[in-house]
Amino acid sequence: MRVVFAGTPEPALPSLQAIADSGHELVGVVTRPDAPSGRGRKLVASPVAQLAEQLGVPVLKPEHPRDPEFQDALRALRPDVCPVVAYGALLPQSALDIPEHGWVNLHFSVLPMWRGAAPVQHALFAGDEVTGATTFRIVRELDAGPTFGIMTQLIHDDDTAGTLLAKLAEGGAGLLLATLDGIADGSLEAREQPTEGVTFAPKILVEHARIDWDDPALAIDRRVRACTPGPGAWTTFAGERMKIGPVTMGVFPADRAPLAPGALDITKNAVYVGTATDPVRLGEVKAFGKKQMPAPDWARGTQFGEHPILGDPVG
Repeated sequence: MRVVFAGTPEPALPSLQAIADSGHELVGVVTRPDAPSGRGRKLVASPVAQLAEQLGVPVLKPEHPRDPEFQDALRALRPDVCPVVAYGALLPQSALDIPEHGWVNLHFSVLPMWRGAAPVQHALFAGDEVTGATTFRIVRELDAGPTFGIMTQLIHDDDTAGTLLAKLAEGGAGLLLATLDGIADGSLEAREQPTEGVTFAPKILVEHARIDWDDPALAIDRRVRACTPGPGAWTTFAGERMKIGPVTMGVFPADRAPLAPGALDITKNAVYVGTATDPVRLGEVKAFGKKQMPAPDWARGTQFGEHPILGDPVG
């Protein structure tokens, strides 16, 4: 089949590469426009655009897929199907109607669970034991189209949103390619999604990533892992924001005095923080104006009062 791939960030790269290496004809790529990046805020092409250019494939970067010029360019490529992985823009019906077999999305959850922009993060927030990926035909309703296939993935206790998404991106590339193969030979039919069990996964914002030390240790662990690497879990110290990497539970020494929520216990090789249940041990931290470092290194270079605490009001 003639394929036009749509995607933008790094997790879309395994799927793009798998299609490029397949027997399908990759005739074009659609991605978001170049965006400012780095200290100089120079315009940088998306990871998908960069790979497409290496592959020698035409790249379309519409401001919005409703633009008539974009739709004319897409028609000129004569795609049979448009696979999508994390493209990042809503597709109007006029664009959906262009390829004969529609737009086939690879979504990183087992639908109908976690429809929306942040399925991996919400699976971690919720403490799901299993997640996965689903291929489905895009319709106007959010992530509600008929499905072609699924894959499942166990969630491990040390998974972050970053590591879990990487696993799903790799495994999902195979699922997406198998879906395209099945559409091409007519062996695969889409099935309507169940109407029960629908949950939603809106974008995780910075305010959602703030740690509440009055929460149980398990909830704090899930929040930090769900927000790693982005937007980054955070707390405050001395009135300034401080980013927190994944924590470790169940390691607080039994001979240490109990800790109130947010209270710090600093030893030579570890920094512990109180929660509503057991204290947790901090891993990597990034204090305001400093680079990321192990928590004990941060503690050695920091002046503390008599009762140091995290989670004080922002200055």
